[in-house]
Amino acid sequence: MFTNASNFVDGVDLSFAIILGASVFFLVAITAIMIWFVIKYNRKKHPKPGIVKENHKLEIIWTVIPTILVLVMFYYGWMGYKPMREFPKDSIHIKAIAQMWSWNFEYENGKVSDTLVVPIDKAVTLDLISRDVLHSLYIPAFRIKEDVIPGIDNKMWFIGQELGDYNILCAEYCGDRHSYMMSKVYVVQETEYSTWLNDKSSNDHPGLQVLKKNACTSCHSLDGSKIIGPSFKGVWGITETVITEGVERQITVDKEYIRSSIYDPNADVTKGYNPGLMITTYKDLITEDEVKDIIEYLKTLK
Repeated sequence: MFTNASNFVDGVDLSFAIILGASVFFLVAITAIMIWFVIKYNRKKHPKPGIVKENHKLEIIWTVIPTILVLVMFYYGWMGYKPMREFPKDSIHIKAIAQMWSWNFEYENGKVSDTLVVPIDKAVTLDLISRDVLHSLYIPAFRIKEDVIPGIDNKMWFIGQELGDYNILCAEYCGDRHSYMMSKVYVVQETEYSTWLNDKSSNDHPGLQVLKKNACTSCHSLDGSKIIGPSFKGVWGITETVITEGVERQITVDKEYIRSSIYDPNADVTKGYNPGLMITTYKDLITEDEVKDIIEYLKTLK
């Protein structure tokens, strides 16, 4: 608590400290009073119960004090939350794209990364996009969390105020590998950010870049291990059993099958895997040229 990681830490931590402090105080106070009552009004000391009359003053006190306490909690909670909805006009805009089960971040110059890199002391607005189900982008160190809802425009903003790397999590259960949906936000110097942002070089095969950009490797491994979908390793050219409209049939993994699997993922489901998990159609996301890049890359995974 009480770091300087982002501009929202102070407000959220103060609100949390007030609520926690009040809770601990009343827990201790009420427990102590209960113990005192048990001792003072023990049945052995008072074998005959007395008549307890109403006490209006006491009733007013225990109504007014909790009301004031709740209003104080609300005030500090609101003061911590209100700045989160006041978006600066001069912020850096980055698209945060969520899909089962990974994050991608697309910058204004078209660069895409699976980690979030931002300059220190600069306002950043994340435009939140989901390609499938409900997700929630959560950066614990920054004290911010916002739902990523398919079909609904949502956004969040922050200023990273300390250099370093911080965890990004998904805080909304989104399927089998929800707990693996993690990334990092790196807060760097502005010069380092500019250099990174304008560096378009990559050692990855173009096809692998497309797979990473569209989170394909979250469900399909590159090393032969089984995840949610079939592994990409050694898949090119093999004969596979698929379920097509409830009927088993044999197919060869070729260009047409790869293209069909990308644009109509549930038409032919590999036997042994569940249908309906790949709910996104990539017709508007992956171009024909990118499909060719994917195919060329799959050919290399012997």
